[in-house]
Amino acid sequence: MKILVTGVAGFIGSHCAERLLHLGHEVIGIDNFSDYYAVDLKEMNAKAVKDKGGKILKLDLRDAEFHHILSTDFDYIFHFAAQPGISQSSTFEDYESNNVIGTKNLIDFALLNKKLKLFVNIGTSSIYGLEATSPEDVAPKPASHYGVTKLAAEQLVLQKSREGKMKSCSLRLYSVIGPRERPEKMYTKLIAAGLNNTSFPLFEGSAKHLRSFTYVGDIIDGVVAVIGKEDSVDSEVINLGTEQEHTTQEGIDTVSEVLGQFITIEKVPARQGDQLRTKANIDKARKLLNYNPTKTLRESIEAQVAWYEANFS
Repeated sequence: MKILVTGVAGFIGSHCAERLLHLGHEVIGIDNFSDYYAVDLKEMNAKAVKDKGGKILKLDLRDAEFHHILSTDFDYIFHFAAQPGISQSSTFEDYESNNVIGTKNLIDFALLNKKLKLFVNIGTSSIYGLEATSPEDVAPKPASHYGVTKLAAEQLVLQKSREGKMKSCSLRLYSVIGPRERPEKMYTKLIAAGLNNTSFPLFEGSAKHLRSFTYVGDIIDGVVAVIGKEDSVDSEVINLGTEQEHTTQEGIDTVSEVLGQFITIEKVPARQGDQLRTKANIDKARKLLNYNPTKTLRESIEAQVAWYEANFS
């Protein structure tokens, strides 16, 4: 089948594209290669996808004219592209234009694809708010511009299911870690601090925060499981993540153990909107997708350390 992957040069999008190629699908990826973090890292991710046979185009979803460059014969669309995370350097306009306007433009393009089986929106546990431990039918309470705009994007997509104009679902991902994790994220920064003998900036109070740290491969298992299940997942929101919880401090300690290296901690002011607890409730994912994440925190960190050492040491 022919599949479009947006945000293909990113952390999770690149892994998804590779898995789809491995499964025998034709993959067209698009990315705007923004400088939110180092473009050379995105180029490295993109090369991994292209080396597996994927085709990648530099396109920006915020420009409604992007669809003139693409064909309209896609079977599936996997929408990873977004302004990610909680960042003081990102304005509300950054989140709105990338997450809301970009998604709306992609929906308009999706509706041109008459053979489209399913539009798969990639959501986030940040939609739930400061504590993300509930099933999908709980009222969301996002506490950041990121969470608010990702909720808006999700609802724009699901609106088309409710209108009967296309089949769609939204997958809310929990604390994804592993090879290619973005450079500003916790584990990449921890590994870099340990290997380079620099300090790790720890947000005040966050050592006790609880997270469903989920290996990227386990996340992709759930993402690609929607293929062929468009009737059962249509209009659904589905959590993907591990039920295992670990504190930030446990994560720090595990990286130290894997590296055999003490990590110096530098306390920095707390980050507004940071989640206090995430614990993926995956009952629906088990039922609809036969979803079963298996990677332990240590195994995930070992894989990420191996990737980092192979590429940056």
